[in-house]
Amino acid sequence: MLYQRTLAKKVKVTGIGLHSGLKVSLTIHPADSGTGICFRRIDMASSPLINAKALKVIATENATTLGEGKYLINTVEHLLAVLYGLGINNAYCEIDGPEIPIMDGSGASFVFILKESGVANLSKLKNFIVILSPIRVELDDRWAEFHPSSKLIIESTIVFAHPLIKKQKEIFEFSCENFINDISRARTFGMLRDVDNLKRKGLAKGGSLDNAIVLDDYDVINPDGLRFKNEFIRHKILDTLGDISLLGCEIAGRVVTYKSGHYLNNLLCRKLLENPDCYNVVSASCLAPETKQSFGLPQVIHQVS
Repeated sequence: MLYQRTLAKKVKVTGIGLHSGLKVSLTIHPADSGTGICFRRIDMASSPLINAKALKVIATENATTLGEGKYLINTVEHLLAVLYGLGINNAYCEIDGPEIPIMDGSGASFVFILKESGVANLSKLKNFIVILSPIRVELDDRWAEFHPSSKLIIESTIVFAHPLIKKQKEIFEFSCENFINDISRARTFGMLRDVDNLKRKGLAKGGSLDNAIVLDDYDVINPDGLRFKNEFIRHKILDTLGDISLLGCEIAGRVVTYKSGHYLNNLLCRKLLENPDCYNVVSASCLAPETKQSFGLPQVIHQVS
């Protein structure tokens, strides 16, 4: 678990973009140590390689969008959360459209295909970002913070004026097993009354009961209901994990959010990077034993030299 990881073999998925409504194919390739997570639009000539980094985020309305100029990759957060959750920190992602396929609205499909492809250790050690001192961003009554911790913990609170949600709080202590069991299956959600407005803004064109939890004024209208009683806050943790993974390293720190979203999550990452006294980047070999233990990762298929 101290070593960088990639896929054992390439995988390909096809699906619908949540906001674009377009059919898109995504192919994820193994990559060498030090590559990081990279995206390329193969449907556009001369498309650059876009690194999955916080400073490459160019839009955060209802999703996290990476980009350079006209080359955009939208709705990256679920895939990034799964890559982080499975300990995969090197991969080339090729996509033939503007948006990562939404699949079932959670990370579960990506977990399945990546576990099927297998995970491979590389020959170089991982680096970790260790939070040294608190840092905070806020907007009106919403805020997000980093705090020192020997392991990654995400503590999130959401507040919605809906009788099924109201105020929900969850504390998630990261491990691969906890991520797969408790977070990866939680789906994105929205209000039925907001659908027309979102579509007028060019969003949610591909949304359906197959890829989102939809609520009317009183209840969930999906025939199968919820996967967890508090699926809403669990999905917010999935989003948060994907957004903070854009720091480019695995994280030893506590993330605390209140009514946060993609914008504040990205603002928090940017503020941390602007304050190097608040964190340290260390080799995995230098981590405290309790931090090493917390990053339990899936079985290695084979060693790559």
